Amino acid sequence: MKLGLYFDLRNPEAWRRPWADHYAQTLEWMQGAENLGAESIWVTEHHFFEDGYLPQPLTLAAAIAARTRRVRIGTAVLLAPLYPAVSIAEDAALVDLISGGRLELGLGAGYVRPEFEAYGADRSKRFATCDARILEVRDLLEEGGVTPPPVQNPFPLWAGYLGPRGARRAGRLGTGLLNLNPDFLEPYRQGLAEGGHDPRSARMGGVLSLLCADDPEEAFERVLPHLQHQLNTYRQGNYAGSGREARLLSLDELRSARRASGPIQPLEVLTAEDAARRIRELTAGLPAEHVYLWASVAGMPDDLVERHIELTSTTLREALAEADPD
Repeated sequence: MKLGLYFDLRNPEAWRRPWADHYAQTLEWMQGAENLGAESIWVTEHHFFEDGYLPQPLTLAAAIAARTRRVRIGTAVLLAPLYPAVSIAEDAALVDLISGGRLELGLGAGYVRPEFEAYGADRSKRFATCDARILEVRDLLEEGGVTPPPVQNPFPLWAGYLGPRGARRAGRLGTGLLNLNPDFLEPYRQGLAEGGHDPRSARMGGVLSLLCADDPEEAFERVLPHLQHQLNTYRQGNYAGSGREARLLSLDELRSARRASGPIQPLEVLTAEDAARRIRELTAGLPAEHVYLWASVAGMPDDLVERHIELTSTTLREALAEADPD
């Protein structure tokens, strides 16, 4: 199981730094994480978020590839229905070449209405379209459909699907599943068998909402307004373009949710040692190849980001490696 960091490049107005400085700083953090021992760096995609949520993951992946030498570089996820398959495949092949064969290509269906409207894509058909894109992109990358071709063949493809039906579809497609919910393992394996793939080839990965800190209580209070921003903007994205308003979470709700289990699952802030135990609990029995943690939560203070990256890339990684020497 490889441990990595997940970046969305949010730069909210309340804590905003100049955009060029923000991207330069983030690339420095990524390079520093590799130097400290991080095993992967993952990026994501959304459009038109006020806080500048990363809109073009493969463009940034190319920059990461040029600045690093060892880490795997993943998309979690690229919104496949918004683009022609050939565009995805050509961009992915170039990133794979620049990185020397280090790209993990995660594709997903998306959900935000204005994104589909802007790209002229049919949101009502997004799941079928994403399935088709995965098959088309695989064929282009592995059967000589793009020039120059990528380094990797077969190419590591992932489906960022939710729910048991989504897990089953990912299995039928023969991709890895970017979801670490243990309830989805059985339908995923069922789908693999239905698609003519060996169920033992199951591969799972995904983000866990954990943050490493020396003083978790103090760090949680400092990150709390940033977490509120992150969760509320996701909620707003769910309702964007629908004519309905999202119910926004208060700071007190997030504090309460941290103290008691419930439908709201905030960020867990833990020491690196406790985070290692928690990751082992959450991935027990799963064919987990990749686990990644948010590197920063919506513009949280630099000292928290840097200490989290350091603890994740050293103490946490080493603790997980000791527990899983293979």
